[in-house]
Amino acid sequence: MKRRIGETANRSLGHGALLLVLLFLMIDLTPRALGQRKIGQKRSVDAQAHWVWQNPLPQGNTLYGVSFIDANTGTATGDNGTIIRTTDGGNSWAIQSSGTTNTLYGVSFTDLNHGTAVGTSGAIVRTTDGGNTWSSQTSGTTNGLLAVSFTDVNTGTAVGENGAIVRTTDGGNTWVNQTSGTTNNLNAVSFTDANNGTTVSWYGLILRTTDGGANWVSQASGTESFLYGVSFTDANKGTAVGEGGTILRTTDGGSNWVSQTSGTTSFLWGVSFTDADNGTAVGSDGTIVRTTNGGNTWITQTSGTTNTLIAVSFADASNGTTVGFVGTILRTTDGGNNWVSQSRAVTTNSLEDVSFTDANNGTAVGDDGTILRTTNAGETWINQTSGTTNTLLGVSFTDANNGTAVGEVGTILRTTDGGNNWIPQVSGTIDDLWGVSFTDANNGTAVGFDFNTVTGVILRTTDGGTAWTSQSNGAFVPLVGVSFTDANTGTVVGGAGIILRTTDGGNNWVPQASGTESDLLRVSFTDANNGTAVGQFGTILRTTDGGSHWLPQQSGTTELLAGVSFTDADHGIAVGVLGTIVRTADGGNTWVTEMSGTSYDISRVSLNTAVGYGGTILRRELVTRPTPTPRPVPTPRPRPTPLR
Repeated sequence: MKRRIGETANRSLGHGALLLVLLFLMIDLTPRALGQRKIGQKRSVDAQAHWVWQNPLPQGNTLYGVSFIDANTGTATGDNGTIIRTTDGGNSWAIQSSGTTNTLYGVSFTDLNHGTAVGTSGAIVRTTDGGNTWSSQTSGTTNGLLAVSFTDVNTGTAVGENGAIVRTTDGGNTWVNQTSGTTNNLNAVSFTDANNGTTVSWYGLILRTTDGGANWVSQASGTESFLYGVSFTDANKGTAVGEGGTILRTTDGGSNWVSQTSGTTSFLWGVSFTDADNGTAVGSDGTIVRTTNGGNTWITQTSGTTNTLIAVSFADASNGTTVGFVGTILRTTDGGNNWVSQSRAVTTNSLEDVSFTDANNGTAVGDDGTILRTTNAGETWINQTSGTTNTLLGVSFTDANNGTAVGEVGTILRTTDGGNNWIPQVSGTIDDLWGVSFTDANNGTAVGFDFNTVTGVILRTTDGGTAWTSQSNGAFVPLVGVSFTDANTGTVVGGAGIILRTTDGGNNWVPQASGTESDLLRVSFTDANNGTAVGQFGTILRTTDGGSHWLPQQSGTTELLAGVSFTDADHGIAVGVLGTIVRTADGGNTWVTEMSGTSYDISRVSLNTAVGYGGTILRRELVTRPTPTPRPVPTPRPRPTPLR
C-alpha cells in the first residue's frame, strides 16, 4: 500500500492515528491538468552554499516546456521555476536561475537571446541574453499560465487557467488581458504571425484569432476529447493532439478539423511541426508518433522510456528534443529513428531514508527494496541488490561497512561489507518498521507500529541483529523516529507528539513531555543531552538536557518536516514536504530557509545529503559543480491522469 505525505499529512491525526501517509513521499505530479501548489520564494542562509542535484541528472524536476531555436540551442522549463539551457544540442545542460519557484509550464524563444517562460500564479519571466539573466514581468493575472507563443521579439501571447489570455506587443513590458469567451483551461497556443493564432482546451474546444487576439472565435473540432497540444506551421496548416491518442488536422486555418489515425490510445501531451509534412507528437508512457506526410500516416517510434513525455520541440525535420517526468530529456538527430536519453537516473523510485557515516560514504533506501550506495560523496551512486521488493523506510550505518535497513512487514536487512551483500534478519514481527538507529556494529533499535493491537513497536539487538527482542514501551501511537547516542541512551518519537527516553538500552522507556500534539517524524541527538525532533506544521523541538525539557523553536515554515540531521550541537538541517529545507548554525535559535531547487517532498537528510520523491538526491555544496554529461538510462514512471 502506497503512502503519502503532503497536504493531508498536515492535519492533526490524533492518538493512535498517525497514518502511513506520514512516511511515503509520493506526490502524484499530473501535468497541467492538476492545480499546482505555489511555493514561496526562499532565501539562502549562505550565499556561497546551495543544493545541487546528484540524482537524477542534469536535474530531476518534471519538465513541461521546451523551445529550440536551432539544432544546438534550446531551453526547457519545469517544476519549481526550473530552467535549463543547452548550446550543444543537449550534450550538456546548464541550470539557470529563473528568480521564481513557480512552476514554469511554457517557454518560447524567437532567437538565441530572446525568450519568455510562463507558469503558475500568472508568472512570466523574460530573458534578452539567452538566459544568463531572467527578469520577472507583470502579467496582470493570477491564473496559471500554461503555454506561450512568440512570433517575434516583441509579440507574444500566453494562455492558461480559467480561459486566461494575455498579450504583449512590446516584449512583455506590458501584458494586456484578452477575452477568450471560456472559463476552460487553455492548454496550448500556437501563433504563426502577429495576427493568426490558435489555442486548445478541454472537451475539444478550439479557439482561433486572425486579429492578434482582439477576437477569439470557437471552431468546430468534431471531438470532445481533451486537447493539450497544438502546432501550426503557417496560417492554414495546423495539428492539435490530446487524450486517447486524438490527433486533429486542419489545412484551412481551422474552418475544418479532420481526425487522423494516430495508431495509439496514449494521452498525447505535445506536438511539434517544422513544416506542413513533418511533425512529432509525444505523450504518456514514453509514447512518440511521427508523420512525414502531414499526418496521413503516423508511425510509432521507440523512445526508450516509459516516462510520460510532455513537450516536444523540433528545430528542423531531423533535430528534435522531448522532455517530461522527473527531468526526462530525449534527443533525436534523424527525425526520431533514434532517440537518445540526455538525462540519467540510478533510480526514480522514491527514497525514504539516508545514512552517511562520513563525507564520502552513504547509503539511501526506498521504494521496492531500493538501496543506493556512494563512496565518493555522491559523485556516483550505485544500485545494490537488497533481495526484497518491500519498501525500506529506515537505514543506519555506524561505519563504512556495517549497516541495517528496515521497512515494510517487519523487513530487516543487514550488511557488514558496505552493502555488497545484504542479509535478511528475523525481526519477529510483520509490522512495518519506520526507523532504526545503531550506535556500533552490535547495538541497535528499530521502531514501528502494530495496527492490530494499536501499540508502538520497539525492537532491540545487542548482537548485530542475529537476535531482535521486542521491548515494552507503553505507546499507543505509531513510533516513527529513533536516535541513540550510545548503547544505553536513546530517544523515540512518533504520533501525537509522543517522546520516549531510555538510559538503560530500552529495558525501561520513560515518556517525556513534548508540549505538542503534532506528530513527530524524526529525531537527531548528537550527544546524550542535545537533541532535536521535527514533525507536522513545521514543528521543531529542542532539548539540551536529555529531554527533561523540550522547547519549541521557530522553523519559519508550516510545512511538515520529515527529516532532521545534526552534525554537532549547533549545526543541523531539517527537510520536508514541497522541497522544504531549513538550516541552523546556532542550535536552532534561528532557522533559515534554503532553496532546495525542487518542490518534491524530501523525506530524510544525513549530514549534507537529502533524499526524497522520484529518486531525488540533493547535496549541499559550497561551490558550483559543472553539470556532468548525461548518459542514456530509461527511467520508468507512471503516466498522468487528466481531470475531467
